[in-house]
Amino acid sequence: MNTTMIDEILSRTLEDVHLSRGERRSLREAFEGLSMDPHDLNHVRNRAFQLALERAACAGDTRLVAWLHDVIKLIDTLRAEPRQQPSCEALFSPGTACLERLVALISATQHVADICVYTITDNRISDVLLDAHRRGVKMRLITEDSKTWDTGSDIEKLESAGVKVEDDHAASLMHHKFAIFDRTTLVTGSYNWTRSAASSNQENLVVTSHEPLVKAFSAEFERLWTAFS
Repeated sequence: MNTTMIDEILSRTLEDVHLSRGERRSLREAFEGLSMDPHDLNHVRNRAFQLALERAACAGDTRLVAWLHDVIKLIDTLRAEPRQQPSCEALFSPGTACLERLVALISATQHVADICVYTITDNRISDVLLDAHRRGVKMRLITEDSKTWDTGSDIEKLESAGVKVEDDHAASLMHHKFAIFDRTTLVTGSYNWTRSAASSNQENLVVTSHEPLVKAFSAEFERLWTAFS
């Protein structure tokens, strides 16, 4: 926990002995950035008491009680709020579980889809991608250049519809299979976006909203997009 930062914010709010709406928002953002385990919360509570006592020793000011009450009330509110846990699930093929989850995620995407996959030959996936593109989802697709013109490939169909497509232009393979939807949900795993992946292959698909993983894959997508553009 960054105790110096917390002390600075608490001291700043104490200057006029009033916790304004803006100061309350700054404190809340600082508190929410902590792990907020009981030890952290108790530390913040104790620091607020200590700062108030130091101020009270210099000048008897009854407004200190109101300031301290507001700070402690905010801490107790955060203590009572449940911490939302990131979702995470694993699916496997053969079977339709991976396909159905992937189609559902694409269908639910509202704003942005960044897709980095070796190939796309399953019309059930490409059709829902086209639907998302037509309803205004900003879509970027990175793929393996050697698979773009394969029989059954849906890459040309997507690009012709206006989806932004880049490939690796290299002898080595662009073998990733991942996508980030609305910058909050990551899909990754061995699952190729092909019919054989659903019908016969032993594959896996992981779906997660774990923020560090989403950010890491998003950064890799941006690196590849820049390199291949």
